[in-house]
Amino acid sequence: MATDSWAQAVDEQEAAAESIGSLQIKEKPEENGKCADNSQKTSDPKKDKAAQSLLNKLIRNNLVNNTNQVEVLQKDPNSPLYSVKSFEELRLKPQLLQGVYGMGFNRPSKIQETALPMMLAEPPQNLIAQSQSGTGKTAAFVLAMLSHVDPNNKYPQCLCVSPTYELALQTGKVIEQMGKHYPEVRLVYAIRGNKLQRGMKLQEQIVIGTPGTMLDWCGKFKFIDPKKIKVFVLDEADVMIATQGHQDQSIRIQRMLPKNCQMLLFSATFEESVWNFAQRIVPDPNIIKLKREEETLDTIKQYYVLCNSREEKFQALCNIYGAITIAQAMIFCHTRKTAGWLAGELSREGHQVALLSGEMQVEQRAAVIDRFRDGKEKVLVTTNVCARGIDVEQVSVVINFDLPVDKDGNPDNETYLHRIGRTGRFGKRGLAINMVDSRMSMNILNRIQEHFSKKIEKLDTDDLDEIEKIAS
Repeated sequence: MATDSWAQAVDEQEAAAESIGSLQIKEKPEENGKCADNSQKTSDPKKDKAAQSLLNKLIRNNLVNNTNQVEVLQKDPNSPLYSVKSFEELRLKPQLLQGVYGMGFNRPSKIQETALPMMLAEPPQNLIAQSQSGTGKTAAFVLAMLSHVDPNNKYPQCLCVSPTYELALQTGKVIEQMGKHYPEVRLVYAIRGNKLQRGMKLQEQIVIGTPGTMLDWCGKFKFIDPKKIKVFVLDEADVMIATQGHQDQSIRIQRMLPKNCQMLLFSATFEESVWNFAQRIVPDPNIIKLKREEETLDTIKQYYVLCNSREEKFQALCNIYGAITIAQAMIFCHTRKTAGWLAGELSREGHQVALLSGEMQVEQRAAVIDRFRDGKEKVLVTTNVCARGIDVEQVSVVINFDLPVDKDGNPDNETYLHRIGRTGRFGKRGLAINMVDSRMSMNILNRIQEHFSKKIEKLDTDDLDEIEKIAS
């Protein structure tokens, strides 16, 4: 898949966000009467049309919100939802199916098998979906965008808005990888620093970017004709509304789009404010919503460590490192000052440490993340700038050196979920350790436990045998 010259300057990375990793999947030969492009050798247009009509009716009636009904339908070969158990029967373009295989997917994840039939339906269906990190939602909406693009039309047809530069770049990597065999489709990044000449019209079919730049490109600079957009994706909606200006900018972009534009909104959490925002952005939506107990990944073991000071927390950290094998770790701090101090202390102990914080230039941040992904540093110390969307397959441990709190000192449950979601990706086992150094932080931890209905176990870091057990 081709990209613009700016994007080509970005280093290629082997691992795409939310891909399964290193699974090797071979192209499958013709079988069961299917052609290489996974269409039937002989097709009955009336039956196809009836199946599509039934699928749309099922979607409109929101049967997909009922897990039991969906499972029954998916097991019935006569149901149009039966196909969602397999990428092969979604009638994807052969180039895209090849891209899906190349990314290591052999069957749809839970969010994919439920959402993809809606996103690929004709006429297009709007969707509000809750999906936690590591479930494959990026790959799902990327596949929808690539499926709806007409490569013969050399103008933007799909917009994807992300809250941060890093997440936009990462989504672009997924598009590049999934669209590897679809070179007619091109993408461009609407992010700060990607300067375009005034008066020019974009020829790329997919635009990924942050809200402010995307709004400028659609409005002030007119690089994009918003009336020609077919698909609008809003990723990490809960971050959008928590970030100054992003909510308003996203709504202003949405208002420029045609009424028949497909609206796809994703969020890891659905607090009331997120829900209200989602309903403003997405008219007549289909809804996929997790139960509260499903929000925290079951594959992540969660522990807490009692300490009396910053120095004790650092010593506990060293004990953990001395007792278990850690591929790569992410350590989250509340302030830049603490992050800088901790990175320095870890470096003095001989660890390969990368430091990432919000005041760094975007180019610097990208370089740090690339080095961490490439394994040049084993530890990434960061503030909340890295809580979302940064996927490194080898991250086996996440440590909350400081528990996440909002500006009023209350537990920031969404950030906690995203932080620990940096490990345990795609069903792999992960480990999250929380440092508690006061009565206040113990109260925060208790409220996080209550919110997710998930017990966080106590860990004694002076007991090496106990530390070794948690990693087994």
